[in-house]
Amino acid sequence: MKKLDSSLKNMLLSLTGFSVVAGALLGWVNNVTAGPISQANAKALSDAIALVVPGFDNNPAESPEEVEVGGTMYKIYRATKDGNFIGAAVEASAGGFGGALTVLVGFDAEGNIIDYSLLAHSETPGLGSKAADWFKKGGKGDITGKNPGESPLKVTKDGGDVDAITASTITSRAFLQAVNNAYAVYMKGEVDASSGASGQVEEPVETEADTDASSGATQPSEGGAGTGKGADASSGATLYAEPSEGHDPITSEQKGGSHE
Repeated sequence: MKKLDSSLKNMLLSLTGFSVVAGALLGWVNNVTAGPISQANAKALSDAIALVVPGFDNNPAESPEEVEVGGTMYKIYRATKDGNFIGAAVEASAGGFGGALTVLVGFDAEGNIIDYSLLAHSETPGLGSKAADWFKKGGKGDITGKNPGESPLKVTKDGGDVDAITASTITSRAFLQAVNNAYAVYMKGEVDASSGASGQVEEPVETEADTDASSGATQPSEGGAGTGKGADASSGATLYAEPSEGHDPITSEQKGGSHE
């Protein structure tokens, strides 16, 4: 019995010692890598901002403006040149087929889209990644130069003028919703100091249910169940609410079991 007690005690002491040493090593590694990781993230953000709002001579990432829209905090990275405001980059997300899809969108001083960068997504491999280039200048779904304040971006199937990614309508809708959300955040930050009024994103017009010609399935209008939109009462800017993660406004039954 004494031998058993002695073995158990030794085992506990050994495990405790190993745990202390492992914890110390992990802490040391974290301290050593924290700086480089932070610097790498900062550089990646600066590069992304430079891509979507080129030509600035300040450091937009250094002091972003925080704006609350629909109960969520967002950051606006303002770009200036020779002290003059030339545009801003805004990060926003929307729910796609496999989860959240996050973009960084650059707007000029008038609210027109300059460019964008797809930061993260959980869409179907080989399909979702196409959003990184599909909507860029010269792409089939080119959104550069468009102003979501004049008309919220929508795919042609939903009555808009943006071509969806082939075989990936759900991802396309999520991407455009994220861009519309970014615009809502951008205009919330663009308050007219003389009147206190801010820009407003048009609400999508509810249309009659249309039929998907490719499958014969009927899809509800954008204002149907499972979607929603929130508005900031102080500014009138509309933030398009994200659909449930991994789901499109079209239910699985309506899609007839098909995916993107």
